[in-house]
Amino acid sequence: MTGRPPVANHETKPLVAPPRRPRRSAEQNRAKILHAATLEFATHGYAGGRISRIVKKAGSNPRMIYEQFGSKSELYVATLESALGGLRTEELRLDLEHLDPLEGLLKLFDFMNGHFERNGHLVSLLRTENLMKARYMKKSPRIHEMSSPVLSMTKRLLARGVAEGRLAADIDPLRLYVMIAALSQFHLANVHTLSSEFDCDLADADWRASRREDARKMLAAYLERVEAPAGRA
Repeated sequence: MTGRPPVANHETKPLVAPPRRPRRSAEQNRAKILHAATLEFATHGYAGGRISRIVKKAGSNPRMIYEQFGSKSELYVATLESALGGLRTEELRLDLEHLDPLEGLLKLFDFMNGHFERNGHLVSLLRTENLMKARYMKKSPRIHEMSSPVLSMTKRLLARGVAEGRLAADIDPLRLYVMIAALSQFHLANVHTLSSEFDCDLADADWRASRREDARKMLAAYLERVEAPAGRA
């Protein structure tokens, strides 16, 4: 050891603190939490859903979740409202009422079929809520309010089709809407069991395209007015 002071290293760069991430707004935090909760509840159901995993996925904290939503059950209801709200908002953007009534109703089926295929989380959430007998959906007046305009649009298309002599006169609008929903999602809600039972991949794009065309033909045959044979009253 020489006892000389260490030589300064002029090439050493001063430490610079990493840039701070911009703070998210309350609305951005809410959207992140809802997105994370949607994935969590769609994957694990309500009972299996964990706030700890939602917090981690959202990059949030439990305090923020309880401040924004109040409780796990209220967060779950908000998730249902968000998922169904996405469907309803897109339905109401459809420009159908200027179309031929039959084509308008078939376009509604096309939309719903595509929406459910693109949004598997909605299929999962609805399946979970059905298992619980709509226990949490019943707590949301917003979900009921969202459904009314869609049913009204279906009624108007049916009424015009009947007045023009194109559609059968004995079709109930609600039963028709439920039929369209069933034709749009049953194969998705049961994809794994049906694929295993019949040794056929119901997730295959070609199979789904053929099933869609089959469902469209069935729906058109149900909707169209059938002329009585000549000579019969």
